[in-house]
Amino acid sequence: MGAHSKRWIALALLGTAQFMLILDVTVVAIALPQLEADLSLSRETLTWVVAAYTVAFGGLMLLGGRSADLFGPKPIVYIGLLAFVFGSLVAGLADSGTVLLVGRASQGIGAAMLSPSALSVVVRLFEGDERNRALGIWSALGGGGASVGVLLGGLISAGPGWPWVFFINVPIGFIVLIGLLRVLPPLPTQLGTRSRPDALGAILVTGATGLAIYALTIAGESGWTGLRTLVVAGIAVVLYLLFGWWQNTTSSPLMDLSLLGRRPVFSGVFVLGIATALMVAVFFLGTFYFQRFAGYGPLVTGLLFLPIAVATMAGAQIAGRLVGKLGARGLGAVGMIVGATGLLVPALWATTVTTTIGISFGALGIGMLFVVASATALGNVAPEEAGIASGLLSTFHEIGASAGVATVSSLAVVSLAGGGDTGFKRAFLAASIAAIAATIIASVAIPGRSRHASAGEATL
Repeated sequence: MGAHSKRWIALALLGTAQFMLILDVTVVAIALPQLEADLSLSRETLTWVVAAYTVAFGGLMLLGGRSADLFGPKPIVYIGLLAFVFGSLVAGLADSGTVLLVGRASQGIGAAMLSPSALSVVVRLFEGDERNRALGIWSALGGGGASVGVLLGGLISAGPGWPWVFFINVPIGFIVLIGLLRVLPPLPTQLGTRSRPDALGAILVTGATGLAIYALTIAGESGWTGLRTLVVAGIAVVLYLLFGWWQNTTSSPLMDLSLLGRRPVFSGVFVLGIATALMVAVFFLGTFYFQRFAGYGPLVTGLLFLPIAVATMAGAQIAGRLVGKLGARGLGAVGMIVGATGLLVPALWATTVTTTIGISFGALGIGMLFVVASATALGNVAPEEAGIASGLLSTFHEIGASAGVATVSSLAVVSLAGGGDTGFKRAFLAASIAAIAATIIASVAIPGRSRHASAGEATL
């Protein structure tokens, strides 16, 4: 289609919507202690305040993308935006943990529909160099959302209170919706590409992921080898196996599992999952350490997180410049080692200054990993497979976030229950060890620079 006259206005509106989705992880993290106190939330429920959003977002994202192809991206954008706004309203009005989690899950469902369909609209509205510029702006929203989220979460929690962390999405969402209704042109569907969306596949993978995260969450009380933990984890494994069988059986699979069998794609997905798990762990642990143990309010906590968010963006910028020179394998190892070193600091010496400096240094390495993951997974696939590979990355980004917050929540259970900083140190140490282990795996899995195998030749 030709260039649309209001394409930049549409990009601004769609970018604002995407910004809300990204911001909604970090902005909520700062408000968690206030949510816990006001609603008398348990540690498990607190964990799900983050995980309900990311599990629904990640588990249903590919279904959202398929639906955009089948029915056209415009209606899916509108439905997703309305679902996200509705979930935000429910979460803001919540007077119990159950209602809050319903709102967060609704937000995640809306985000899963909105994010891929909005990106599809952007790709269709722009062409050539303008498309590259638009996609660059879109990609930059990730780091910006994290940075603004920590400060905005502190400002809102310290001011009007945690409900407005959610309420703020309502007027912004309706403004975006009205604007999009006015500026978006007709966009054709692609009915010939898929016969139907794979709803069963989406249910299986989302259910499996939800149970896996639940197993990680209850391990704090039930024990990592406790019967309850093992039973839930076992059911999750069965659902994952059923999902794999279904993807190889159905004519319209949700996910091309053969892509995960390719060494570059598998490596990229693995690195991204680890990086996201570490980053969300930093935000979850940090907000409780600064507010509960160190005694700071939400505003100061938000300010303390700013250098961490800036370091993440700086790491991504550095990696973007160096990945072509050093290669993804070398840069991935550097990023993991920097991340492990930084996270080790608060595990050994936990003060406000050392914790801030340590996790900021770790965030520098984690930011590098996001670029390494994308370069590895997307740099070795055919152009016609780039969309599917991008969807896999986005899905595992959210799943990694869910696993990260659930794991560190269980490891830090003593500190989250008010038992000093022992649990925080244990969780930071575990995150550091995980980064070291991931360094070894990534160094073997990520293809070296000398290898020029095509996407079809590079396999596990």
